[in-house]
Amino acid sequence: MPNRRDFIKSVVGASAGVVFTGCAVCDAMAAARPAQVGSGVKHKPAMVGKRHVKTVDIHCHVSVPEATELLKGTKIERRLGAGIALGGYDDAGLTPARIQIMDEMGIDVQAVSINAFWYSADQDLASKLIDLQNQKLAEMCAAHPDRFVAFASVALQFPEMAAQQLEDGMKKYGLRGVAIGGSCQGKELSAPEFDPFWAKAEELQALIFIHPQDSPNATGIKNRVQGNGVLTNVIGNPLETTICLSHLIMEGTLDKFPNLKICAAHGGGFLPSYDGRIDQSCRVFPKECTKKILKQPSEYLKQIYVDTIVFNQEALRHLIAVVGAGQIGLGTDYPFPWAYTPVDDVLSQPGLSDAERIAILGGTMCKLLKIPA
Repeated sequence: MPNRRDFIKSVVGASAGVVFTGCAVCDAMAAARPAQVGSGVKHKPAMVGKRHVKTVDIHCHVSVPEATELLKGTKIERRLGAGIALGGYDDAGLTPARIQIMDEMGIDVQAVSINAFWYSADQDLASKLIDLQNQKLAEMCAAHPDRFVAFASVALQFPEMAAQQLEDGMKKYGLRGVAIGGSCQGKELSAPEFDPFWAKAEELQALIFIHPQDSPNATGIKNRVQGNGVLTNVIGNPLETTICLSHLIMEGTLDKFPNLKICAAHGGGFLPSYDGRIDQSCRVFPKECTKKILKQPSEYLKQIYVDTIVFNQEALRHLIAVVGAGQIGLGTDYPFPWAYTPVDDVLSQPGLSDAERIAILGGTMCKLLKIPA
């Protein structure tokens, strides 16, 4: 198996500024990995009571190496790094190493996605790229059907085409949902032009995984998150998710499409921690809340799924209190080295019933992604 730290440095370094800010950060985080990861020792099966629970990682990334050749010489070639992640689709390449790490982390199934980097592509290039990626994701899943399912990629900059790509991804390629960024070329996803995509996602009952796509620019804080502390990631990523969800709620998208199944990365951003504030704003600033929505803003959080990537027990406790255990799934952000083992965190989280632990570990996501439990 190739050296893990070398992989992380070479791959994450290629996407510096998108996920991390440099290899010094990669080294520090890789060094902080739990001792079990990289040891070759399998994690014990996740047991709740006497029941073995299938664990599902809803937030993990993958790349399609062929995209490099397809995009060579195009205007988005330099953005390709945003979609690159350790662990290709091909069984002869990196997939065995990926499965070994899954075993060490106690993850039975990964729901893989590609970070969107193609929203500036023209229609012809976007069409070719999406078809390539979805085909290769399907091949990865077919080669290891008990270990992988995948989210389709779509060209959200062309909403009608994105709707068709989603349908093709699910019906032609057997993908289980769709992964999108938190905005598209400076536009909020609550804009009416994206309604064809939302309508198709609701029709197909697709799980929609929303992941930050270009947080420093999308949030308008590019200059303020430079410097020490990886703030592009620490602040920028959850902030982009927060803004995206807030618009979907306040602009009425979730009223227009009430049966959408949205899963927001990084614990739903900062919104679950400020649900009281957004409710209070509508009460005390009614003139600024001119667009009427059907429920109190915080109530919409009960219909949004989130991952566990909040990193400590108190944050997870609060997240469960706000959205409910049935709305949460495991997330690792693999292959990015967060030194985080969510299976152990959920098993040791105090105050949970067996049913709640089972739901978070994989029960909910098995239902949403049609994974045999």
